Order: sequence, then C-alpha cells, then structure tokens
Amino acid sequence: MALTVFNTMGNRKEPFVPGTPGKVKMYVCGVTVYDLCHIGHARANVAFDIIVRYLRHRGYDVTFARNFTDIDDKIIRRANREGVKAEEIAKRYIEAFYGDFDRMGLLRPDVEPRATEHIPEIVDLVNRLVAAGKAYAVDGDVYYSVRGFAGYGKLSGKNTEDLLAGARVDVDERKKDPLDFALWKSSKPGEPAWDSPWGAGRPGWHIECSAMAMKHLGKTLDIHGGGKDLVFPHHENEIAQSEGLTGEPLARYWIHNGFVNIDNEKMSKSLGNFFTLREVLAQVKPDVLRFFFASSHYRSPIDYSDRSLAEAKAGLDRLYRVKEKAEGCEAAGARASSVPDVPEFSALRDAPARFVEAMDDDFNTAAALGHLFDAVRALNRLAPSDPASEREKAAQFLAGYAALDPLFGVLGLLRSPAKEYFQLGNIHIRNISENVAVQSGVSVAPGPPAGDRPGEAEILRRIEDRKAARARKDFAEADRIRKELDAQGVLLEDSKAGTTWKYKA
Repeated sequence: MALTVFNTMGNRKEPFVPGTPGKVKMYVCGVTVYDLCHIGHARANVAFDIIVRYLRHRGYDVTFARNFTDIDDKIIRRANREGVKAEEIAKRYIEAFYGDFDRMGLLRPDVEPRATEHIPEIVDLVNRLVAAGKAYAVDGDVYYSVRGFAGYGKLSGKNTEDLLAGARVDVDERKKDPLDFALWKSSKPGEPAWDSPWGAGRPGWHIECSAMAMKHLGKTLDIHGGGKDLVFPHHENEIAQSEGLTGEPLARYWIHNGFVNIDNEKMSKSLGNFFTLREVLAQVKPDVLRFFFASSHYRSPIDYSDRSLAEAKAGLDRLYRVKEKAEGCEAAGARASSVPDVPEFSALRDAPARFVEAMDDDFNTAAALGHLFDAVRALNRLAPSDPASEREKAAQFLAGYAALDPLFGVLGLLRSPAKEYFQLGNIHIRNISENVAVQSGVSVAPGPPAGDRPGEAEILRRIEDRKAARARKDFAEADRIRKELDAQGVLLEDSKAGTTWKYKA
C-alpha cells in the first residue's frame, strides 16, 4: 500500500508523491516566543514529530524545518510590560521551548530558522513583490494586494466577498482594500527595527515563513504543516505572497492537526481551563502525554480529561510491562531467536506490516497502536516466568519484542528503561480543575522548581527512599530525608492516602 496523505488543499486524501523521489522537504510553522507553550502546541509538535519519524522509517530522506517567530507585537508588548528588550523575551521562551519539548522527546529539526536572522531575505522578498506590482508601500508600511492574486481563498475555501463582510478583516483607511495584509511594518518609537527601502521597520507575520521556507527548502515544499488555526489567514496569506511571486505551488501537501479540548470544552484562558505544557509536565509523565496524543488521529479533535489521561497511563503501562519483561530476559543472558511460526502468534509476526498499513493511511496512529496492542497480547503468551531457566521462551520473547521496538520508536514511546519509568510512579491528573496530580500515593504540586530547589524526579526519588527507610523502621533516616527536603524548600505531608509534597512559598 502506498502512503496517502490528507491534503487540506482540496480536502481529500492523495497518494504521497514528493517532488524528488525518496526526498521530503517539510516545513512546519513554529511558535511565537512570547510565553510558555500550551498543550495545544504540544499536540501539534508531537503530531509532526511522529510524521517525520514515520517518513524516515519508510526510508525517505527528510529535511525538516520548523521556525521560531522571534519578533511580533505580542513579544514587544511583553517586553515593554517587563521593561526588557524584545530579544530577551524571545531568548527566554526559546530556551523554555527546548526545555519542555526535549522532555517530550521531540526530534530537533534539521533547520530552525528565526525571523530576526532572515531580515535580508524578508526585505528582498517584499521588495520583489512591490516591483512585481503585488504589493504597495504606504507611510513606511508595505501591504500585499490580495485582489491581485486570483487564487486567494483556495486553501481555506473562503471567498473575498464573504471576507469583506467578516469581522476578521482589519480596518485601515490607508489600505487600497480592507483585505490587504502587512508585509512590512514601520517601527514605532522604542520598538526593534531594521533598515529597509521603506524606512526602519520589521516584518509582518506571514512574510517571514515564506522567506525562510524558500531560503532553506526552495520554492515548492513537499509538506507544509501546522495547526488548523493557521489555515486562515496565515497559510492562505503565505500562499498568496509566495505563489503570487513565483507562480509555482508553495507546497504539494498541506497538513493540519486538530485542536485540544478540555473536558469537551475549547481550551481558553477566559474559561479557566488553559494549561501550559510546563504545568502539565509537572503532573503528567511526558511518555503518557505522547501516548495520549498518539491514541487519536492527528486531524481529529482530542479531549484532555481525567478519564482520557487515566486511559493513556493504563495503556502505556501495559507497553512498559512488556519492555520490562524484555529487559529481564536480556539481564538473564537470553538472545533473540525467532517467533514460533504458528497461527497463535500471527498478530505478532504481522505487526510491522500492519503498523505500516495503518500509518500509510494518513499517519493513523490510533489504528497503528491498535495493531501494537494485538501484537503485545500475542507476545505476552511467550513471556517466561523465569527467563534464566526458560531459555527458549526468553529467546522467542526477545525476538518478538525486537520486531515491535522500532515501531514504538516511530511513535516516540518507551524511551526510558522500564525500571526508571515505574520508579517514577504513575502520574496522572486526578482533577484538572484543581490542577492536582497523583503519583503512587504522592500528590504533586504544580510549578517548576526555583533556585536550588530539587526538581520533580529528584523529589520523587527521595520520597521513595524515605518510604523504604520507614518500611525497614529506619525512622532516623526517614526523618533526615524529610528535614533535608524541608531545608531545600519542599514540604512533605503524610496521610493515609500517602505522601503529598509541594514547594514552599
């Protein structure tokens, strides 16, 4: 079966045929770095991380680019509010992005362009659009003339007459047409600015992606991706300005991921159900969150709730138990042989082919996981109760696990040794509205450590040490651990339900 991809351009599945056989040029719109990333960003980044992993698994040579928007009105407003430079805000939240998403196991892109590092390319692109009559300058600003691009709206399905009456159209009397959008913005006093033929200013949001994508990947991408919220106006405007100049398609395939809802409601700060990824990772293990995202098709909306997280944790635990058994067989000195060629184990033998079949159907991770669980059920029938004495079964078990291990890797799962995963306990959100986590009877207060305070993993390890000390009635050692944590700003509280902890104010 050939790989098929749902193309937002046309709203249909199409066979995937890159411009150059065996090679894929892929550009995904990154974040605007004015704040911490939220779980919607996490869903998008994990979805495209899996797509990149799978394309490479299928043998494609992928060049993956993901940008940072590091100059923007929101960045400038935050910088002014805090009394710092805009580049300081951008630097802070780029570092935070890496800190959060490295924990999620994201692959680093091959290219990570930043808008401020591509000002010459942006100015050149705007200049060419002006020279071609596709854009015009007004008082130091430059606008793209939407009416001059006949295909405007072909990605989103919107038409210009409806847009004129819509509330999303900015009103600016200096524009020739209300639909026209900014390519270059003249600077206000105190704002970051760069020289240009139209005076000091900075790029508009849309033009930066066209300039960076074309510089690093050429005029036509194989895949352009992002969240559904970017279809209009961002990606529609990218198409207009890029294709209006080159006359060639900006991308062969447009891929967009679905939204994250919170308890069946749209995530919103006004509703009080808005979560940053950092808040979530203080409560939910990164592998559990990845599994949760992979359990739904990337285009579908996904509901973030207590129940869905508990189900994700239970499913991932099952997979880690299999890895635990494989590690036990290896520790006993077993070496992989082969899976018995009998019908009982057909789901295990066929798992790689079934996994590819599911993923070839528009990267259907939910179906792929279903095949993996079928294989795991069959694999568990080979699990030896004592690997040291049941050498043949241990060797067969390892053979089965070896067939599944690269498939887990495509989804970015089972990245830790099983012992480490289970030592950290089973973290999941008990009550999202209260933002409280549970971890093997240990409640975890949200929020990152400050100063020299230990992080979550270290705290949990020392709580386990204290628990072991109390079990062997070494109360002096247990008390020492409590006092040591207290001195480092971590308060422990014991109850019948277990031990809770929180950072002291």
